[in-house]
Amino acid sequence: MSGFSFGRHIVGRPWLVSLTLIIILAVWLAMGQLNAQDDPPPSSSTPSSQSDETPVAKVMFDTFFAQSTSKTIELYGRTAPNRQARLGAEVAGKIVQLNVKKGQTVKQGQVIANIDERDLDIQLKRAKAMLSVKEKEFKAAQSLKNRGLQGEVAFATAQAALVDARANLSNVETALKNTKVRAPFNGILDHKFIEVGDFVGVGDPIATVIDLEKLIIEADVSERHIHYLKEGQKADIRTIDKVHHEGNIRYIGRVSSSSTNTFPIEIEIDNSQHDMSAGISAEATLALSEVSAIKVTAAMLALDEEGNLGIKTLRDQRVHFIPIQLVKAENDGVWLSGLGEQVDIIILGQGFARDGDLVMATKVSDITDAANQQ
Repeated sequence: MSGFSFGRHIVGRPWLVSLTLIIILAVWLAMGQLNAQDDPPPSSSTPSSQSDETPVAKVMFDTFFAQSTSKTIELYGRTAPNRQARLGAEVAGKIVQLNVKKGQTVKQGQVIANIDERDLDIQLKRAKAMLSVKEKEFKAAQSLKNRGLQGEVAFATAQAALVDARANLSNVETALKNTKVRAPFNGILDHKFIEVGDFVGVGDPIATVIDLEKLIIEADVSERHIHYLKEGQKADIRTIDKVHHEGNIRYIGRVSSSSTNTFPIEIEIDNSQHDMSAGISAEATLALSEVSAIKVTAAMLALDEEGNLGIKTLRDQRVHFIPIQLVKAENDGVWLSGLGEQVDIIILGQGFARDGDLVMATKVSDITDAANQQ
């Protein structure tokens, strides 16, 4: 009954309700002000206050040491025969015999085709006989001249006739010899232009012989890199089938191309086993100079806010972004210079940390040691 009377007393006096609510609100505000005075105000001038406002990222890092490595360039080209000769007819006539098939191996001096000799054998006998006559006439003229029985003009005429006879014999012998088309070097008959019964004139093509004992890669090197190269320098050659071969630079051009400012070079590859063909794509890697570099995996590379590619290193628990200076790329990583002899690189969590951020860093080796102890 007393509770009912108290409630009716409150209802009858609404100003008591308002007064109660005001008192409660004033006490709550006073308590908040006291708590604010107890906490020191944050200072915007110290970097630690900024780190308190932003959650600290957790990262893992590892220490990398520089090693001496070669800066390299990669050149692209195609394999070509070491030598290639296009044989032509040196006498006119009909092809009477072919001794070698297309694609067959030939030896130096081997007869590839025979051209009809016609009457060259008869011309040879006549030239020899005529030479014998002119030699006798010259000897007789010389004997008469020595005895004073013949003048100088007659002797000179006999001497000229002898020279002409010798030249005629040499021409016939050469023509007879040229009826046999021979291989100029050891190689392969790559192409054949004639068949038995064809008539060829002087200079008409007969066949093409190529030498595949060695292969050549022709490439172009920029003017920035040409002074690093030298003849005899080794090169790593990778063909389209992913097989690696060792080559050597055998020629370096001395005049650059006016259109590309590049210098031509030739790289020689041993192919004595004939396991490579000419005309296939090849990639040559050449060493330029020795530099101090650190090898990292592609997963350690990151982008900064401007889109530059680099790596995130750690100094005094803070992230430092360093743009990359690429030395060379390999299948399992890349070599970077400009990082010093030793550097701590963030390998996990770099995507959550920006340049300048304070982070909670843990070294990989510490985790490994703790795991081994357990």
